[in-house]
Amino acid sequence: MHHNSQPEKSHMKIVHRLIVLAAIFTAIGSASAQNPPQVSTRKVEGTENVYIFRYGGHQSMFVVTPQGVIATDPISYERPAKPYIDAIKAVSDKPIKYVIYSHHHYDHAAGGQAFKDLGATFIAHRRLKERWLELKKQNALLADVVMPDQVVDDKKTITLGGTTLELVYVGRNHSDNSLVMRLPKEKLVFVVDFAPIESIQFRNIPDNASPLEYIASMKKLASLDWERMIPGHPYAGGRLGTKKDVQDDIAYMEDLSAEVKKAADGGKCFDTAMKEVKLPKYEKWANYENGLAANVERFCYWWGRGY
Repeated sequence: MHHNSQPEKSHMKIVHRLIVLAAIFTAIGSASAQNPPQVSTRKVEGTENVYIFRYGGHQSMFVVTPQGVIATDPISYERPAKPYIDAIKAVSDKPIKYVIYSHHHYDHAAGGQAFKDLGATFIAHRRLKERWLELKKQNALLADVVMPDQVVDDKKTITLGGTTLELVYVGRNHSDNSLVMRLPKEKLVFVVDFAPIESIQFRNIPDNASPLEYIASMKKLASLDWERMIPGHPYAGGRLGTKKDVQDDIAYMEDLSAEVKKAADGGKCFDTAMKEVKLPKYEKWANYENGLAANVERFCYWWGRGY
């Protein structure tokens, strides 16, 4: 028995190491499943030429045509633009003809210079240009934004290589210059920030004049002719949105508004309302635990202070 103990110990050590290695590789595999690659591109199912480019927690749509590419949001704020341009070049050798801004917030719109250097024409809502001209005087962050060459008021249609893309302003919401981009043939829309999927609104719903205007803009979005929505962030595991998702957003905002109005009428705004108002129907949505109080705060301003 004593003669075999040493080989048995060695064998046991090897088996133990293999088990440890297997556990490590399993952990790495599950971590990579939970943390998708920093940069990825996928074609939208059921289309011939519409792609989603994902960069960390941000997404942009680009459309490839025989005459060139229509890109949206550079999403290169504090990131290099090259991965996005490389993603486009990987599926098309045609020039990037247009870059369209969804709205003026830097995390989606900064970093366009590399696209401009390739000759792209930039398009945005008129108020984006006005806002940036105002901010540029005093904000160093704006060194890396490209002013639009063309501006939109209520609606503009771009036609390129047989593809039609509508740019539609549905009213003030997450900004005063957010554009909905609609592909009529594909029944797709690209919508950034103001209609999240299975998620409550961002923090204290900044940069809007009135929460009721915000709700009205979502109703206009829901009334447009489309079936699937590409969001500006990979909500709900990265799936595309539906009309029901937008209707759920509207219901959430209306429910929140009604509950906070009650709290305001009872003199509970701000702090008590922020602690007490709950909407259990939406508790499974992203950011509910951490963000609901801030959403309540915005409506407390509206119903409690009138702004």
